[in-house]
Amino acid sequence: MEKFFNIAGPCNPAEHYMLPALDRLPEIRRLVARRQYFVIHAPRQTGKTTAIKALVREINAKGDMVALYCTLETLQGSTDPARASSAVASLLRFNASNVMPEVFKRKSNPSCVCEGLEPYAAESLAVRETLTDLCRLAGKPLVVFFDEADCLYGQVLISFLRQLRDGYVNRDDIPFPASIALVGMLDVRDYKAQIRPDGESLGQISPFNIISKDMMLRNFTADEVRELYAQHTAATGQQFTPDALDLVMELTCGQPWLVNALARECVEEIHDLRYGETITAADIDTAKETIIRRRDTHVDSLMERLRESRVRRIVEPLIFGGTADVTYNDEDYRYVTDLGLLRVERGTLVPANRMYAEIIGRYLSRGEQDNMQQSVPETPWATPDGLDMSGLMAAFQEFWRENSGADRRAYEYGEATPHLVLMAFLQRVTNGKGHIIREMALGSRRLNLCVEYRDKKYAVEVKTSQNFAGEKSYGQLADYLSTLGLDEGWMAVFDIDSAKPWEERLYVRDVPFNGKTLHVVGL
Repeated sequence: MEKFFNIAGPCNPAEHYMLPALDRLPEIRRLVARRQYFVIHAPRQTGKTTAIKALVREINAKGDMVALYCTLETLQGSTDPARASSAVASLLRFNASNVMPEVFKRKSNPSCVCEGLEPYAAESLAVRETLTDLCRLAGKPLVVFFDEADCLYGQVLISFLRQLRDGYVNRDDIPFPASIALVGMLDVRDYKAQIRPDGESLGQISPFNIISKDMMLRNFTADEVRELYAQHTAATGQQFTPDALDLVMELTCGQPWLVNALARECVEEIHDLRYGETITAADIDTAKETIIRRRDTHVDSLMERLRESRVRRIVEPLIFGGTADVTYNDEDYRYVTDLGLLRVERGTLVPANRMYAEIIGRYLSRGEQDNMQQSVPETPWATPDGLDMSGLMAAFQEFWRENSGADRRAYEYGEATPHLVLMAFLQRVTNGKGHIIREMALGSRRLNLCVEYRDKKYAVEVKTSQNFAGEKSYGQLADYLSTLGLDEGWMAVFDIDSAKPWEERLYVRDVPFNGKTLHVVGL
């Protein structure tokens, strides 16, 4: 079978281009060998299930232990601890019957419940007792991987974890799994957040004190991306230019789903499996645009997260460079990084990669773009050399004067409304003919935009009057221009005093600063 780049579900080495699944979890074998209980967490579609299924196969092939994979996805939304516990027990029994068929005799009924296990005494203890019985049947150390563990919450999660803890502390006397892994998007702290949404007490004994390690599955490195794409080149002869490979890392920071999706779009759609054609950076850029516009499941899921209040609490100030009352230990801070939406760079939160930054900006400004469909033409400021940015910013001043009266409370991201409206205006102008690179950082006191159009770059720094600090602000824009290799840039300053007359708010001032020409545009 011809291999391909996979973007749907776990990878199979016989069908898909893929890297060794366990290389990104170097400690996992040692934890299993030491009979440890641990957590693996990472954003969706980063390879968690692929990795743990590979380890399950490896353990069972070796033969000195028995490994079970059990996904808890079907228990999403369960609120009855006893019924959920019974359901987990049934999943364990079914999966074990396939891994250890020699010790199970199937009944003929369609429920596929296996003989060979004693009925558990109470549904609320079903997980613990089933795991004990499976250990007895296995006759060798048992390892269990619970995938999608963060589908459990509240009392269901408390019951599940306390059964694991009870079995763990008594396993010297009563058979219980040698090693258990909880696998999902969240780390231990976020499991706690789900248990205690309103400060609910766990009592004196925490079910988390049996966890020895919490591991984050990292993204691909640049070398790993090259290695993955080289598998396709070796199989088909189709080349990726060095610029294309560099752009993939620039856009994705190695996020596995995005890396695979870009390659798949180029190979199967843009070049239609014509392997003699080289894949260029322009192809990667086209693929990026298509994936974002098409709103594939991965992108759609990301957009839905932006509607969550705990995500909005951090992403809203991120857009305009404001501050949020969060620290590294804040549960929402950990949550947005566990989701893979944001990452820490130089001590502050930024979008996890350039594609996510674009998705955040375009999704949250989509309503404004739609509203501009008729009132804002796409490219009246186009010139043979690029864009007439002075004319474009003057047009935005007029647009803002006519349309800024809407109540910001009507917007989900109200404080970021001016920034989102300007991004929508620029996106409408550049759609299909240019790009906008968005640089957002919590606490930066600004939003940096680089508009790329006809091979030229135009820098726009966006601030509120509250964050404008004269020469310090000019220095920030001058530094940004230097990173882009530009001598000219624009600073859009939104006045937060809506009572101030428009005659005072609307202005354009040309400021020479450190060898740069800065056009300060009042709004």
